[in-house]
Amino acid sequence: MKVSAAILKKKTIDIFKKYKLTSKQAKISADIIIKAELVGASSHGLSRLKMYINRIKRKLINNSPKIKIKKISKSISLIDADNAIGFVGGDIGIKQAIKNAKSTGIGIVAVKNSGHYGLSSFYAEQAVKKNMLVFCFTNAPPALAPHGSKKSLFGTNPICFGTPTGTKVPFILDTSVSLVNRGKIRLAAKLGKKIPKGSALNKYGKPTTSAIEALEGVQLPIAGFRGSGLAWMVDILSGVLTGGNHGGKVRDPFDDFTGPQNVGHLFIVFKSNLFLNNYTSRIKQNIRNVKKLPKVNGIKEILYPGQSKFRIYKKNMKKKINIPKKILRDLNDL
Repeated sequence: MKVSAAILKKKTIDIFKKYKLTSKQAKISADIIIKAELVGASSHGLSRLKMYINRIKRKLINNSPKIKIKKISKSISLIDADNAIGFVGGDIGIKQAIKNAKSTGIGIVAVKNSGHYGLSSFYAEQAVKKNMLVFCFTNAPPALAPHGSKKSLFGTNPICFGTPTGTKVPFILDTSVSLVNRGKIRLAAKLGKKIPKGSALNKYGKPTTSAIEALEGVQLPIAGFRGSGLAWMVDILSGVLTGGNHGGKVRDPFDDFTGPQNVGHLFIVFKSNLFLNNYTSRIKQNIRNVKKLPKVNGIKEILYPGQSKFRIYKKNMKKKINIPKKILRDLNDL
């Protein structure tokens, strides 16, 4: 079934408000969920709505959080999100980091006691729109095995970097350190689809294309031990450093209802003119240098990170979003 983004956003806000999120919390959450659908990342969109509601119903997401912002210096803040829905914890975190950077040139904000916050790129966009560069880190439930281990411990911990480009299309690299992100595997399992070969092992350590077996087993990192090392780095930055859970202690939001997730986020934001006043002209030249390189057969244009999603978003804004029957059934139930 195809539904307009505006209707889906209103229905999503209504559902969150039904389960006692405030209007502001519901709007922040719905904006991010529907934008995920619009950029083609349905694995982080409406397919997760039922999970968030299940955790709110069990009081594992606090719908009346007392969020505390501790000022460590003019540039540095620590936020206790009090188990708020992750979208709210992430939104407050990036806005505080931007505020700090406006004051001193650089803003560093750690967030603890948060939850899954969707796509990191949406937080990066906020900083880029203010002509700032940004790094976003967040950890996740166990999915990847540390190199040399056969048991998963690290999440698919995304790494996100963004910069203004002097155009309407920002450069935003948002990538998990697994070959396939966890959300895509969960969505594939829900819809009965296969996953790519070489992306996961089953619980017996054998390669599998079954999404269900992958969820029970281990996902494989990008670039072998290097990907495992990057996952560990993100676990340190967003878990150990912030006061969030780490080392395999982040609870799976779909399956583990023994307590809140206590996900950690880290935002590092700084002005683009921190060292030079001609950053815009330099980044434009940098991108031009790459785009004019000779292309391999079948490639019409060399795209920088963020361009493809921006084009998908613009295209999808003009048409209705296709909602699979199983996802639509979840929405109707809610």
